[in-house]
Amino acid sequence: MQKTKTLFDVIGPVIIGPSSSHTAGAVRLGLLAGKIYGEKPKNVKFILYNSFAKTGKGHGTDKGLLGGVLGLNVDDERIKNAYEIAKNEGIEYEFEFREDYNRHPNAVDIEFEAPVKMKVSGNSLGAGEVVINKINGYSFNINGDFPTLVLIYRDKPGMVYRVSALIQHQDVNIATMHCDRNAKGEEASMGICLDSPLPDYVIKELQKIDEIYLIRNIEAIEEWKK
Repeated sequence: MQKTKTLFDVIGPVIIGPSSSHTAGAVRLGLLAGKIYGEKPKNVKFILYNSFAKTGKGHGTDKGLLGGVLGLNVDDERIKNAYEIAKNEGIEYEFEFREDYNRHPNAVDIEFEAPVKMKVSGNSLGAGEVVINKINGYSFNINGDFPTLVLIYRDKPGMVYRVSALIQHQDVNIATMHCDRNAKGEEASMGICLDSPLPDYVIKELQKIDEIYLIRNIEAIEEWKK
């Protein structure tokens, strides 16, 4: 079914400018990456590619990415003070700028170095739309439009069924599911976009599965403003 367009889609989102792709998109990428990381970072490194690298400073891409990781939303005026806020919170950050035309024009790697290492990669697609396409090297397709369950686990027969059965018992519909793995029996990943959020007790049931190393239950972007 084609998504119905609203007046919001026509006039665009309320954002701190100047650019929907280089500023608002950067904030949303930072927000998603921060939600996936799941805790306050001590050190974070941003590697910007191509157009992000060339024009990012003028569009505030650097502050947008950092502000998003700090939990600021696209309409938060404090984004312009992201450097100062990070310093006050004891968060160290750095930026690198690269050209790699095998990557999207507006691509970024966000490397959390402490207290836990994690690398989150994504692209800003325009008009504030984004996608997270890799977490620790595993393929994902997370755009923040849906509540999303992110899992990294040891590959084992029946894991997809165990997870999907828990979701089905809550009468929650799966919109999309994306799975990836290094090799049979090694680490694997699952990204599940849902029509409605999962209750906390389902996450607690998932935490009882020994083979699961990482669980993140991420709300849709629209919910973060509430």
